Amino acid sequence: MIPKYDYVEIEARRLAPYAAKSGETRGRRHSEPEHPFRTPFQRDRDRIIHSHAFRRLEYKTQVFVYHEGDHYRTRLTHTIEVAQICRTMARAMGLNEDLAEAIALAHDLGHPPFGHSGEKVLDGLMAGHGGFEHNAHSLRIVEELETRYPGFNGLNLTWEVREGIIKHNSEHDRPGVNKEYEMDKSPCLEAQIADIADEIAYNNHDIDDGLSSEMIELDALDGVELWKENFAAVKEECRGADIKIRKYQTVKRIINAQATDLVETAFNAIEKEGIRSIEDVRKGRPIARFSPEMDRKNRQLKKFLLVNLYRHHRVERMAHKAERIIRELFKAYLKNPRLLPPRLFSHLEETGKDEHRVICDYVAGMTDRFALDEFKKLFDPYEKV
Repeated sequence: MIPKYDYVEIEARRLAPYAAKSGETRGRRHSEPEHPFRTPFQRDRDRIIHSHAFRRLEYKTQVFVYHEGDHYRTRLTHTIEVAQICRTMARAMGLNEDLAEAIALAHDLGHPPFGHSGEKVLDGLMAGHGGFEHNAHSLRIVEELETRYPGFNGLNLTWEVREGIIKHNSEHDRPGVNKEYEMDKSPCLEAQIADIADEIAYNNHDIDDGLSSEMIELDALDGVELWKENFAAVKEECRGADIKIRKYQTVKRIINAQATDLVETAFNAIEKEGIRSIEDVRKGRPIARFSPEMDRKNRQLKKFLLVNLYRHHRVERMAHKAERIIRELFKAYLKNPRLLPPRLFSHLEETGKDEHRVICDYVAGMTDRFALDEFKKLFDPYEKV
């Protein structure tokens, strides 16, 4: 017999007073019996990992399309890196690691194929039909589009995880408007550190991938303070080491420096602002932030990546192809919905739903690989349909 696991009492002893507690969750939309030894946030994490949308992240673009190389990041590997950084910071701050991890694992579920290029073109195609924004789509996935349970659609996640998804906020992401989630308030600290973990992860792995792809020259990074100071320290510590090792060690040091800075800055803000509860966290501006000095260095790094990687001609050329692929697929389905899978076409006819939204959901759920294959099937006369 499994002994009773009192997670409410355990979390009360272990977590900081301003952390989100499983026993104080605002709950799920559909009532379910609790698990004997898994907290509600643990169950959310597991549901996200077992979802179709999570598995599809393996073949969705971060910056480089999957077939350009086996070692570049995908949405899946990026998500795992975000979760790892997020969990580390959550533990250091006495926060709810399970909630932080669940939010981190779900933060990119709504990304369409081909990254931000795909999102941009889908938003344009959906003009007048609600637009497309990947945070809102992530929420649609966990609330409606995943079908794994009898009696309701979606994953039936707790309110706190869904709030973290819709309020995800970074350089590339801006939260939409949704009255259910108190958009005028800051999210819990677990969601706030997930945002910063996302930024730490993508900035640093884009340096790594940019160097590996030779789109970024090593010497060009001399003007980036975060890289220069950490690379110099690594050269001193790892004399004679291969350049590949020095690169990895430098990226590791930058991640550690940024995560440490965030934790220290957040602790200072908690003490200075008298944060004693999750209600205090929600009242003011976000607590999870870099120090002014680290923020300055981080902005310099992001500017460098924008100019030297995201606007590189190879990335721009792939983005151009990606936009064409998504646009042509969308228009073809809209012109002749019978091109859609039979089950989806039948659903469209039976429900009378807005064709634009159904097609948008279908295209957004594609992986890069599937979208490329579907494009060939529809437009290459020599490709079997």
